[in-house]
Amino acid sequence: MDFNIRENRGQAQGRRTLVREREEYFRLMDQGLSSAEACKRVGINYRTGKRWRNGRAASGKDKAAPPVRVVRAPEGPSRYLREADRIHIADRLREKASVRQIAAELGRSPSTISREIRRNGMALRGDASRWAYRPYAAHARAEARRPRPKPGKIGQNPQLRDFIQRHLDLRWSPEQICQALRTQFPDRPERHVAHETVYQALYVQGRGELRRELARALRTGRVRRKPRRQAQQRTPRFATPMVMISERPAEAEDRAVPGHWEGDLIIGKDGSSAIGTLVERATRYVMLLHLPDGRTAEHVRDALVATVQTLPSHLAR
Repeated sequence: MDFNIRENRGQAQGRRTLVREREEYFRLMDQGLSSAEACKRVGINYRTGKRWRNGRAASGKDKAAPPVRVVRAPEGPSRYLREADRIHIADRLREKASVRQIAAELGRSPSTISREIRRNGMALRGDASRWAYRPYAAHARAEARRPRPKPGKIGQNPQLRDFIQRHLDLRWSPEQICQALRTQFPDRPERHVAHETVYQALYVQGRGELRRELARALRTGRVRRKPRRQAQQRTPRFATPMVMISERPAEAEDRAVPGHWEGDLIIGKDGSSAIGTLVERATRYVMLLHLPDGRTAEHVRDALVATVQTLPSHLAR
């Protein structure tokens, strides 16, 4: 290393004479040294290195100073839209490009672009019927919404909180409460919440939006959430393990031998009706199952058994 600590360190050197010290400081930081160790090797005060790295806020007669090195956002793919992406959206909207075209050019989902325009656009001054998308203002609004944690909707609205607490005391479920809110206040979106918002207000520590003892008023009687993220934590749907399609015999897989059937269930509009189907894999012959009494697993099983018994023996494998 050809850098030497200056001998007259007690004298104020000014900003220009510390150029080599700054270069050496950041070179040592890039090598993985801590800020304190880099300051010690260069021969500067620890606060000087901190000011070079983080900048300085205005204080008294001292003016604010930006960091010596400006940290730039990475150029690779990002989960969030960047300012350059929003500029591209604004340019293409002026060229009358469709949302799907813009999404394909940015490698994003069309819903992402549509939601960005809807959330961060603004009505033109003096004409609320016309809509404009300004990229820099949109980026500023998006950045202002990103900091976490966010204040909860229930905690900010005392009327909403009292409504939910009162109905929880009446043993209503969060789903019923949320539906009642939408029914009683159809034109008040600030009173509309999802049932998951109610559960989080009860269970998530630190929110304090609802009384914790109200968790005992839930029909489950639990005072804490039951994790179901992992497969072994979920309640199985069937008593016996299901047979995977990958375990299907070869003669059924290649459709070479008739007699192998596949069953399915077709549900009508609004779930008010249903009909079962049986398809023979080799001939594609279809048989329909009448389900007048319901479409539960037991009803479908009984209809399958009754229908299969009417088949010839060589067509039932």
